[in-house]
Amino acid sequence: MAIPVWFLTLPGVMTLDITGPAETLQLAGDAFSLHYIGPQESVPTSTSMTISQLAPLPESLPVGSLLVVPGVADSSVSFDTPQAMAAQHWLMRLQPAIHARQITLVCICSGSVLAARSGLLRGVQCTTHHEVIHRLKIAEPAAIIKEDRIFVEDRGICTSAGITAGIDLALHLIHRLCGPQMALAVAREMVIWFRRSGDDPQLSPWLRYRNHINPAIHRTQDLLIAHPERAWSLEEIAGRVHVSARHLTRLFRQHLGIGVRDYHEQLRLALARQRLQQGEGVEKAALVAGFSSARQLRRALQRWPT
Repeated sequence: MAIPVWFLTLPGVMTLDITGPAETLQLAGDAFSLHYIGPQESVPTSTSMTISQLAPLPESLPVGSLLVVPGVADSSVSFDTPQAMAAQHWLMRLQPAIHARQITLVCICSGSVLAARSGLLRGVQCTTHHEVIHRLKIAEPAAIIKEDRIFVEDRGICTSAGITAGIDLALHLIHRLCGPQMALAVAREMVIWFRRSGDDPQLSPWLRYRNHINPAIHRTQDLLIAHPERAWSLEEIAGRVHVSARHLTRLFRQHLGIGVRDYHEQLRLALARQRLQQGEGVEKAALVAGFSSARQLRRALQRWPT
């Protein structure tokens, strides 16, 4: 069943704060169903476009929903309008469901200011655009604000920095809800880089080294991710992606700053760590991930501690 996503749309909304995450989620196929709601049926955006046929604010949202609160062009003005006040009161009514994690709140850019005014960020780690940080502090002094972060997720509440960070956050949500392969496919379709949050180590190494557009490296990564436990030789990998072993090595060093074997080992380590977190013993986790023994796994963990 598709995950419902609700975009709270106010006058003056930043166009890319809606279209960036919406396009990203839409590219995940039928994993998400997108809905656009607001206190009035038609609103002008930051680029003088008009978004119309907005559905009224519903009394409640289904459990499991994503509620996206985009930013506005001028949060010092646009969040004081009657429409914004109506949205604020509506968010306040949703507070119990959000804090119970029945609804995932997703704030893009200055959308976190409206969430803060609605009492949703008290004691919550969060962020926003660097030019709006001071407004966020005023809106909720008890918020735990991270000023140097692309996005933050804390207890089911997600907040992001500027416009493009909304796309990064949408990719993060696809990764968490649909898996890394879907997130990779969407990022490649959009021809964008993955970016990491300091609190999001699970994006590595599956996604960390995808910040490039080289097709031979992408083919290699797809091959190794599909079967990280396999004992691939460099020559076999190169043959499967139709380049020479020497050229493939050079490409990895040039674009990723890491060797093919080291990249493969990090994939194996990620798989082993997943198994260890699931409660499996070191020996079994090592074998499942393609290591010859628990001793070999421990040596790899020493080489790549994080």
